[in-house]
Amino acid sequence: MKYRKLGKSGIEVSEIGFGAWTLGLDWWGKKIEDDEAKRMLKRAFDLGITYFETGDIYGRGKSEKLIGEVFAGMRNQVVLSTKYGYDIYSNEQIGHKELPQKFTPEFTDFALQKSLERLQTDYVDVYGLHNPKISTIKNRLVINTLDKKIKDGKIKSYQVALGPAIGWTEEGLESMRSTNTAAVQTVYNILEQNPGNILMDEAEKRNVGILVRVPDASGILTGKVTADTKISEKDHRSVRSGDWIKESLKKVDQLMPIAKRNGLNITELAIKFILSQKSVSSVLPTVVSEEEIEMFAQMSDGNYLNNSDKNEVISLFAQWPPYEIKASAQTA
Repeated sequence: MKYRKLGKSGIEVSEIGFGAWTLGLDWWGKKIEDDEAKRMLKRAFDLGITYFETGDIYGRGKSEKLIGEVFAGMRNQVVLSTKYGYDIYSNEQIGHKELPQKFTPEFTDFALQKSLERLQTDYVDVYGLHNPKISTIKNRLVINTLDKKIKDGKIKSYQVALGPAIGWTEEGLESMRSTNTAAVQTVYNILEQNPGNILMDEAEKRNVGILVRVPDASGILTGKVTADTKISEKDHRSVRSGDWIKESLKKVDQLMPIAKRNGLNITELAIKFILSQKSVSSVLPTVVSEEEIEMFAQMSDGNYLNNSDKNEVISLFAQWPPYEIKASAQTA
């Protein structure tokens, strides 16, 4: 496992991180029982993964609680990152619908303390605004509260996790230009390079780390999703239409020659392309088994794409039909 700095924070993170949302929610085709979840976390650590990314909304604190139990007494050996902003304490999660958000100083104090208790720690390395709207990022009271948490030693740094959709370009750029944000989290993969390419350019200028989620394009780049796959409405990938899947598989065929000449399968090409980007600090694949953790962990070996192959991937992407990018999230 190789390691990188998380932007201006200087915190060292593993190139492959553990996105722990699947431990709290069964939105990826599988319900993970607690015992298996703990085995997955331990296996990840044994493989050199030190960056664990979660959020309080994942199972209403369940994911945080599992991480806290597994790494109790090991605080200096792991980097813990969690997110807040959804009011999970006054609202019930119904399906995939977004909950109301709160980022007031009072709610931040309350939510952070609850996360610290579940994680069994007195500080988190990275605290995140979870899917904030542009008005939240521009709200100095919100940002000043996070800056104060750093001074108080409750957090070491903070990130802006963009979403829930693939867009939110404006939010990402604003967070890097006007705040002390150490990292920005976004969807990025060889099939969906925008707005990631724009955000990475700015991140390099501002010394902000990029945290990549959905690096496998919702299973297209691991072979878990094929033209015949039927995705349950309960699955988080249900927003991916059949036409999108078919078109994505055609794009994979165009990418295969690059993978083969490098002795890689398409999953390895996908991850190594991302790790070829200087601004990327850590990749957060969605994992639901120890075997998947092992597969992704071995891809962090320092042997990534040369500039020629990387530019060929980017050139292919530029030839494909553009998809909708939201310049900004709705403020409501």
